Amino acid sequence: MTRLSTSANARRVSQTPEMRATAVSRASITSPRAWPFDGPRTVLAPMEGITHPDFRHVMTRLGGLGLVCTEFVRITASPMGKRQVARTVVRSEGAPLSVQVMGNDADRMAEAAELVEEAGASVVDINLGCPMPRIVRKGVGAAMLKDLALLERVLLQMRRHTRGLLSAKIRAGFDDSSQVVETAKLIQDCGVDYIAVHPRRRCDFYKGVADWPIIRLLKEQLQIPVIGNGDVWYATDALRMRRETGCDAVMIGRPALRNPWIFAQIAALESDEPPIHPTGLQLFQFIEALIRHYETVYEGRKTGLVGPLKEMLTWHARAIPNGRPRISALLRLETVDSILAGAYELLAPIPADGLDLDAQGSLGLEQCGSAVLQEAPALSQSA
Repeated sequence: MTRLSTSANARRVSQTPEMRATAVSRASITSPRAWPFDGPRTVLAPMEGITHPDFRHVMTRLGGLGLVCTEFVRITASPMGKRQVARTVVRSEGAPLSVQVMGNDADRMAEAAELVEEAGASVVDINLGCPMPRIVRKGVGAAMLKDLALLERVLLQMRRHTRGLLSAKIRAGFDDSSQVVETAKLIQDCGVDYIAVHPRRRCDFYKGVADWPIIRLLKEQLQIPVIGNGDVWYATDALRMRRETGCDAVMIGRPALRNPWIFAQIAALESDEPPIHPTGLQLFQFIEALIRHYETVYEGRKTGLVGPLKEMLTWHARAIPNGRPRISALLRLETVDSILAGAYELLAPIPADGLDLDAQGSLGLEQCGSAVLQEAPALSQSA
């Protein structure tokens, strides 16, 4: 593999008009690009500390997934090591793998793109959406939406060194969403093959409801495929998002932690088959099997499996009426066995219709997005 120079001269050369024209020529699109994958139009979102290989394998086996994403890999001044690459680029049978990288050094990001692609990644994805303060303070994640010149340099360099698919996951903006179309078009012009948008601003974190009309707007304005993301809490929402926004695929993150069968339910609805409506016992069996599967992942960590198990239960409690108070006693327990025993007592007796885990969301415990509540997206100014 050719090493990328980090010298000042190399950076100046990388921005010459001739090289820029070479990179952007790939993005000279005269007609809309097609979605690049066969199979379901569903994507497991990248989630820090969650979408490691074991979780991806379990979710893929449940069915209905068209693409899985890794948690982000932070790219710093030090090149990615072989061990880090090997831990990250682990494919799951039946679904292509998107490896997400995060950083703002153009040469290091391009080098990382080469490494993960050579290791077997189907897609190299850049994180332009993480809202966490510890991330944006370092000028990466959603912070890059504030510096389009820097974003352009990074993307052009990554495009030059990525032979296959390159994608970007963005938010609607940092403090306002008025530049979302300009930003998305710049990303497209840098040669990115498709874009995923979470239509909240960084300052929103996860508050309020995702602004689905922004997804529709980008689909209307761009020539590359657009993935919609945000507040797809039920399987029917995924079909509705595609219908209302025209997006090419749907990315789901937090709702899949609440309901791991959501992708299988989407596939069933699209095939006119009855979707699974899990019972409390089935939910417990999933939790128990997953936490046992995690034993090697969390081995040696201070809290072991207790922390991940409690986090898992917190998400599943959102599907139980009055769920948080009902699991509060479990969150005070200190061993995996005692927590699982309590979870069995709570969940096993609950019938399917006592859980908000059906494809339609019959109990309506979550507030879902919509693109038909307003005629055009409200491109928010500073909050």
